[in-house]
Amino acid sequence: MSSMERAVNKKVARKTGGIWSQYVKNRYMFYMLFPVLVWYGIFAYGPMYGVQLAFKDYMIRDGIWGSPWVGFKHFEYLFSLSPDFWHIIGNTLVISAYHIVFGFPAPIIFALLLNEIRIPIFKKISQTISYLPHFLSWIVIGGILITLLSPGTGVINYLIKMLGFDPIYFLGTEKYFRFTLVTSAIWKEVGWGTIIYLAALAGVDSQLYEAAVLDGANRWKQTLHVTLPALLPTICILLIMRVGGVLDAGFDQIYTLYSPAVYGVADVLDTYVYRVGLQGMQFGLTTAVGLFKNVIGLVLVLSTNYVIKKMGQEGLL
Repeated sequence: MSSMERAVNKKVARKTGGIWSQYVKNRYMFYMLFPVLVWYGIFAYGPMYGVQLAFKDYMIRDGIWGSPWVGFKHFEYLFSLSPDFWHIIGNTLVISAYHIVFGFPAPIIFALLLNEIRIPIFKKISQTISYLPHFLSWIVIGGILITLLSPGTGVINYLIKMLGFDPIYFLGTEKYFRFTLVTSAIWKEVGWGTIIYLAALAGVDSQLYEAAVLDGANRWKQTLHVTLPALLPTICILLIMRVGGVLDAGFDQIYTLYSPAVYGVADVLDTYVYRVGLQGMQFGLTTAVGLFKNVIGLVLVLSTNYVIKKMGQEGLL
């Protein structure tokens, strides 16, 4: 063995020993991490065992291992034989697009507005009130919306009738259902979504604002040239994650609010999986839908991450 090879081996050994010593030094931190790893192993990676159902004709009496393999039969049915699948895909994409276009900027705008409030007590009250709907389940929110938007006794329609217009059945008319869906989602989550952006704003150096004031920048220009650039890395990361979930249109909300009258615009992949998989007992078909969603989500995350990094921002990977 040459002297150069021995030197390289010693360097590697020192490096390896150094890494191990760091693990030993921070062992209590890893002890705290262990329950999280166990949780992910059981509830995130363990269920991946069931992915093989997408390629099997599942029979309950035979179990997963005993059920026969059918290859891509379920995928062929989805893409070529199922008459409703592409319509459901369209509904999912449209609703997700509404959530991204209108819902994604909402917490950013709200965080910027809260950041401009100079009265601390008013700022805290506004934050607290905006956070509260997040802690209510969609079952509770659904009951509130059904009561408020009722065409006969709802407060909203009472005001509409006072203005001389006909009452609107928001939850039972295809024309208004998606608007109601997106608006209620923004109202429920906008306050919670501002937490991350407010945390990012808290880390902005105050000297940057002082320098902007010395340069003659007003509040709008300070927001445009100091605040938004400081938020941009956070916005990019959250946008990547949001685009990756574009096929998740929000099962809890839609299942709570929709009805057969609005299936044409409200039936999405998640409700289709529930109806066909759990009620129709077609577990293989719905597993294929779930696998399809995950693959598309992975592709979108990688693609969006690539584009954002090309634009000069830091991505997830």
